Parts: sequence; C-alpha cells; structure tokens
Amino acid sequence: MRNYLSLLLLFLPALGFIFCLYIFRNHASLHIISVFPFLPWQFFIIGIFGIIATIGGVLDWSFHRDPLKLKISKKERDAEAAALGLGGIPMFMLMWLAMISATPIFYLIPIILFLIYTVVTICYDEFVFHIKRCSKRENIYHRMLVYGNGVAWITWFHFIYCK
Repeated sequence: MRNYLSLLLLFLPALGFIFCLYIFRNHASLHIISVFPFLPWQFFIIGIFGIIATIGGVLDWSFHRDPLKLKISKKERDAEAAALGLGGIPMFMLMWLAMISATPIFYLIPIILFLIYTVVTICYDEFVFHIKRCSKRENIYHRMLVYGNGVAWITWFHFIYCK
C-alpha cells in the first residue's frame, strides 16, 4: 500500500475539487451560472493545468514502476508524500474554505504558511533526490507536475483574492 500512497495523494486534490464544486454548486461565492460557460474562467485554467500536473505525476509514478528504471527510495517516497499529504492537502482545504468564506482574508496567512512548507518539501525532493540522477524524460514529468500545480494554484488564489 505504501507504494501507492503518493499515487493516491496525487489524485486527491483533483477529485476533492470536483466533489466540493458539486456539493457547493449553489454557493454564491463560486459564481456558477446556469448558462454556458457555467463556471468562472479561472476554473477552466485550474482544470487544464490540474490535468497537466496529474498526467505528469502519473507518468513519473509509473516511470518508477518499470524494473529497468531507477526505483525511488523509501526516503524519497516519504518526502513526496510529505509534500502532498502534509502540505498540499491542508492547503487545499484552507483554499476551499477561503473560497466559500465571506472573509477569505482570514485564511491568507495559513494558506501562505502551507504554501511555503509545500514549496520547501518539493525543493527538498528535487534538490536532494532528483538533481543529479534524473533523465530528461523524468525531468519533463516533474516539470509537468510542479508547474501544472503551480499555475492551477495561483489561478485559484487569483479567483479567491482578486474577485
């Protein structure tokens, strides 16, 4: 099961966002309307770049399942799980609470703190485990994951704080 934890955590934000969007579809702060395009433009950008990030994460995860490729160590797997589970998931929950809150500014500092933690753990993973051993192909997967999530996050942040 431990080998699949990072894969499971990879899908949680996307599934959580879709689930919460459905549950809160009538919440006024989401600005969902009954005619096309239904959702604010930021949600489409979040979806596109979230898909890019998820594809990059799945490709990277499957890349390490090939016995001819380098296997990742327990330490590296734990670092990735820490970034996703201890940084990304709490930040996701705070972002969602901010989005449906009448006073999203209340969540700003906790969101930034979790963002810093997540960025630090991602940098740790990249600079300790990946900097010298990754192939060009694997680096592309990492860039898809990191930049895709980064663009999706900053777009979501824009939706919350720049309405």
